[in-house]
Amino acid sequence: MADNRTEKATPKRRMKAREHGQVLRSRDLVSAITLLGVVCAMAWSPGVWVNLWQRYFGNILNAAVSTGWEAGGVPMLSATGSIVLLWAGPLLGVAFVVAVGSTLAQGVPTFATEALAPNFNKLNPVNNLQQLFSLAGVSRVLKSLLPTLIILYLAIGLIRSHAEPILHATRLHGEGLLVLLGTLCVGLAYRSVMVFLAWSGFDYFMQWRSYEKSLRMTKQEVRDEGRENEGNPEIRNKIKRLRREQARKSLRKAMERATAVIVNPTHYAVALEYRAATMAAPVVVAKGQNLMALRIKELARWNEIPIVENPPLAQALYKATEVGQTIPPKLFAAVAELLAFLYRAQMRMRGAGVRA
Repeated sequence: MADNRTEKATPKRRMKAREHGQVLRSRDLVSAITLLGVVCAMAWSPGVWVNLWQRYFGNILNAAVSTGWEAGGVPMLSATGSIVLLWAGPLLGVAFVVAVGSTLAQGVPTFATEALAPNFNKLNPVNNLQQLFSLAGVSRVLKSLLPTLIILYLAIGLIRSHAEPILHATRLHGEGLLVLLGTLCVGLAYRSVMVFLAWSGFDYFMQWRSYEKSLRMTKQEVRDEGRENEGNPEIRNKIKRLRREQARKSLRKAMERATAVIVNPTHYAVALEYRAATMAAPVVVAKGQNLMALRIKELARWNEIPIVENPPLAQALYKATEVGQTIPPKLFAAVAELLAFLYRAQMRMRGAGVRA
């Protein structure tokens, strides 16, 4: 059956995977980088380590000659512990810093409580034996043997390239023998580290591919997650209809209080309310563009509210005010002149009606 998981993982899917402890992290890569740091620290100043151990062995031999081996047991043990601490302490510090840094470089650590829950099936020896002798277990063993074989091949090549000095090593004095051994050890260490780095990089790439494949989603899962994030489309449409209906009701109520509507024939419409006895300045009760402007004009005609075409004033009111705000002082004169004109026109119409 064809795999229908063709969609890339969404951020929510990745977050859930992290919560379950499913993260991309290569322990082999961390080990290889840590080993490289330790080798570089040892090769950075080999004379320091050589002098350190020379003084140690010189002190031990002098103490053995002067006091005897039997009498120097505790001091000898103490000196050995101190020299080991001085030698291994910095190397362990470098290893710790490099290991933590390379781990953090692969991603921020996460504490997955579900992954920390006890799983007694992992303690079952039968299951462990089945995993060991399964195809996956055999493949892991073979993968671990491959870099070992490569390192063995490189070690044989290194010995062959130094075959003549090794064959004549018995003729060398102590310092020359140490230099030869140090050269062989450092050369083999560097080659081993390079092999481990290359292998761990390849392993990290394969793990990344497997990790991304495991997070893939079907089209249906992406749609379902979209509905969870944004809500059901039917519910969203219903909410939009309710909001539009509420906006219409609010607009109708606001237009019932309007005194005049100033328009820029087709683009802008601003409805103003002004009651001279109770208001210090006109208030914007509704405004809109295009379709909303047409709606405001329809309601104005329905409520017999005067509509005045004044494009500059309509644009200025639309841009400078919000619904519920009084008009800015700089527009007082223009609006007052317009309202006075409407007032005089209404009074003339009422006078003409009375005379008739």
